[in-house]
Amino acid sequence: MRFFNTAGPVNCQDHYCLPPLSRFDLPEILSLISQKKYFVLHAPRQSGKTSCLLACSDYLNKQGDYCALYTNVEAGQAAREDVNLAMRAILFGMLQRFEINFPNLVITDDLEQLILKHGPYGAMGAFFSLLSDRLEKPFILMIDEIDSLIGDTLISVLRQIRAGYDTRPGNFPSSVILCGVRDIRDYRIHSEKDKAIITGGSAFNIKAKSLRLGNFSEEETRTLLLEHTKETGQVFEDDALGSIWSLTMGQPWLVNALAYEICFELKEGKDRENHLTENLVVEAKERLVRRRETHLDQLVDKLKEERVRRVIEPMLTGEVFEQDFRPDDIAYLVDLGLITQVSSGAVAIANPIYQEIIPRELSFGAQSGMALEASWYISEDGKIRLYELLESFQQFFREHSESWTDIAQYKEAGPQLLLQAFLQRIINGGGQITREYGLGMGRTDLFILWNLPDGKTQRFVIECKILRGSREKTIYNGLGQVTGYADRCGAEEVYLLIFDREKEKSWDEKIFFETIEHDGWQVTIFGM
Repeated sequence: MRFFNTAGPVNCQDHYCLPPLSRFDLPEILSLISQKKYFVLHAPRQSGKTSCLLACSDYLNKQGDYCALYTNVEAGQAAREDVNLAMRAILFGMLQRFEINFPNLVITDDLEQLILKHGPYGAMGAFFSLLSDRLEKPFILMIDEIDSLIGDTLISVLRQIRAGYDTRPGNFPSSVILCGVRDIRDYRIHSEKDKAIITGGSAFNIKAKSLRLGNFSEEETRTLLLEHTKETGQVFEDDALGSIWSLTMGQPWLVNALAYEICFELKEGKDRENHLTENLVVEAKERLVRRRETHLDQLVDKLKEERVRRVIEPMLTGEVFEQDFRPDDIAYLVDLGLITQVSSGAVAIANPIYQEIIPRELSFGAQSGMALEASWYISEDGKIRLYELLESFQQFFREHSESWTDIAQYKEAGPQLLLQAFLQRIINGGGQITREYGLGMGRTDLFILWNLPDGKTQRFVIECKILRGSREKTIYNGLGQVTGYADRCGAEEVYLLIFDREKEKSWDEKIFFETIEHDGWQVTIFGM
């Protein structure tokens, strides 16, 4: 039977899939190709780029007006800036693909002679000319993973393509599609030797357009999931379908990975007689996050980059640090799929799963070093005593926050991350934490759902604020925000945590506790 694909290109014979050609605007791509344009297609990792390119190549070849070739240049990545080694790896990879699609047209000796004659800085252009001359129809070239190359190797590839542009279509590819994670403006065109930087646009100024492959829509997500129901008869309950969409926001790998975990890994889900429920979705999500699957591991690795920190850290705190907030950084993170940006300019972390894994990973070191036992905070009837837990955190923060902040990469978000590490260590045993970040709103909201033995739940809201100005004003602003959030979540208990970052103050001045009634809610406030 078919299954949900989480690795490599989609094969609709083996995998549940959406028709790859439906994922992008095919008429626009065909129009660009007919106009002999060179253009860029980009999307975050594991979004379906390769599947779409392969399908487009097959489509063009079957239509019969062009000879289209898909190739992947990732083999050149290992050689880094050794242009000679990288070019040989790339060109022989292309030759292998060419022999599969257009056998007996070019042989290994042809390529060896071109490399010998033209060297690494001219062999690719000469090879493209040879292919174009020998093919009877216009040559369409699709180059995948182009931004895996760096420095001199990448410059050489782009400039050899640019150098032959004016000889198309008779002696050079009629149309070239460059495909990668990032748009060409963020290609790493710099030399590790002399640190010289050349922007992607200037190295490839023949680009006509940049197209972006988006996530699944809600309808597409539902259509993909229901392929499993058509094949097996197993029913996705409506709440489960809605939950998968809301957790992933249509990110293709997340949708497939979550669905595969539910239907093919969880014991209850593997029984085709059982309905697939929202509870199974939540369990599957938690397993994916804990395992740090490759996709999520790659995501976490990006958090180490300074330009990523400059955007993500303000989002974790709710603060805007004007001097660090740069439009180019925003565009870069959108290309990576870490954040989304709406027409108003507002940005948000791309989906709730990323919202959860980012602070988890940033606070992993602190969480690992905490010797906490959840049983201390759980009463005999299975309820969690959150008041006592936060009271304990207040003392913990007093003792450990300075040493943690000293070693944390995201120092401004240190208090919020330390709290989440502390809570995650406890909540892992029987509940979940949902995080909401309001950039520019000066707060981080946490919603805790705790599962009870009788099937019921406890619901808590915690809001974190950094002290700005007077304590009274910060509390006043926080009360309106946290009670509004509590009303939306249907919380039973409401907490407001105020972090004072003034180093000159003593801890006795920072530590306080009070309870205030606001708009019918009893709000417990911890200062630290």
